[in-house]
Amino acid sequence: MVSVPFSSLFLQVSARLSACIVALLVVIWALYFKTSFIPRSSSQEDLIYAILHPLLMVIGFILVSGEAILVHRWLPGSRNLKKSVHLCLQGLALGSGVFGIWTKFHSQEGIVANFYSLHSWMGLICITLFGAQWLLGFLNFWHKGEVRTTRVRVLPWHVFLGLYTYALAVVTAETGLLEKLTFLQTRGDVLRRCTESMVVNGLGLGLALLSGIVILAAVSPKHEALHFKMMYTNNKWLSSQ
Repeated sequence: MVSVPFSSLFLQVSARLSACIVALLVVIWALYFKTSFIPRSSSQEDLIYAILHPLLMVIGFILVSGEAILVHRWLPGSRNLKKSVHLCLQGLALGSGVFGIWTKFHSQEGIVANFYSLHSWMGLICITLFGAQWLLGFLNFWHKGEVRTTRVRVLPWHVFLGLYTYALAVVTAETGLLEKLTFLQTRGDVLRRCTESMVVNGLGLGLALLSGIVILAAVSPKHEALHFKMMYTNNKWLSSQ
């Protein structure tokens, strides 16, 4: 049995701690400072949907999809088990993302009124790419009729598109935080130096840190591959003596 190296364990623990901090900050912001999310219609239903948007997009979409990326690094068992858990978590993240975007369309202002900024268009592009990525992964890695050569050829693009979409989701969230905080400060609802501003800025920094750890863990070579390569190199060196 191959032991988990310290570097991989450190990245996994750091990712979980960062995710917990991000989840805590977004819950505090959405629930404790919920007056910042009061819509113009002053409807209780619209307020609930306004609060659900950051919760679903950060916790349900970004954090769950990040955990899905890390599945292949920490989950023991067969490759089919890892792929099953990966696919399920990505499906959960996709559902959260779609519903999170729908909460913005549900308001009385309508759909068109919510597409006025870089954040809104990036969010639509991100969720579209994520859906295409999930469908691509399902067809190429789970369809029994696919030949192995096709799956091997598609794998690098699947990995690239997955990491790119994850990074794009984090950048989209950052633009949303900046847009929301700037809007609140411009209206005078939130001071530049106050607790809520610190929470939102801390949330942005936490997302940046989390995304870096997740991507680093994803692109780092697997311990099993390094172990096999070292054994192969040592055997080859010994046989040449």
